[in-house]
Amino acid sequence: MKPRAEMIRDVIADLGIAASFVTILPVGSSKPAGDSTIARATWALPIAGLLVGLAGAAAYAIASRLGVPAATAALLALATTVLITGALHEDGLADTADGLGGGRTRERKLEIMRDSRIGSYGACALILSFGLRWSALAAIANPWLVTLALVSAHAAARAGVPAFMSLVPAARPDGLSAGAGSPPGRSVAIAFALGTLCLALALGPGKALVGLVLLSLAGLILARLAIRQIGGQTGDILGAFEQAGEILVLLVSAAFLQTGG
Repeated sequence: MKPRAEMIRDVIADLGIAASFVTILPVGSSKPAGDSTIARATWALPIAGLLVGLAGAAAYAIASRLGVPAATAALLALATTVLITGALHEDGLADTADGLGGGRTRERKLEIMRDSRIGSYGACALILSFGLRWSALAAIANPWLVTLALVSAHAAARAGVPAFMSLVPAARPDGLSAGAGSPPGRSVAIAFALGTLCLALALGPGKALVGLVLLSLAGLILARLAIRQIGGQTGDILGAFEQAGEILVLLVSAAFLQTGG
């Protein structure tokens, strides 16, 4: 068994790796980002998501305190989360929509997904993503409830990523997802537990179960599409998975937490 000091260093390093994996924050780790370190650190993805959600919630709260309308405050909250993540997940969603929707062969789909240009499928996917998330936050309105929604959405949306990476093979031998490797069972279990805890604390056990069912269905559908069309998952597919999860949790939050003002 490792000494306690070494275990603490490992946890801190994993948190840094997870944050650098999904944000542009300068949180470099002293551990090498090679071999199995990224895969092992995926247990901390929900915590990194929690921080992103808190940043968006802070932006919403400040805007609300200044008298900014709920609709505009919601847009500012979304902009904050996009800035912190460098639009990484939105880029993955757009590339996934273009690739799966526009290519005829596996090779062509993968080629489109690596193209930095956005096509009509990708543009439509982004419009829908921003529109659904924005309208959900604007409907919730209350700053405290918006905080619960954003934190739970960003944590839960990333909690399933390790399981998705572990169960769905990489579509290509190179790229972000292939380089990260397959997360071990321990990391998958911890990430899932953290995401479930965030959902339960924010929405309550019963409503959290609704969110978990929807997230699972979205993951299964996306996994089936990815395997059938390109042979597995890529970094873009993971980004699309995160976006789907974020949208679903925010919609569930709007349905159960909405105050109307």
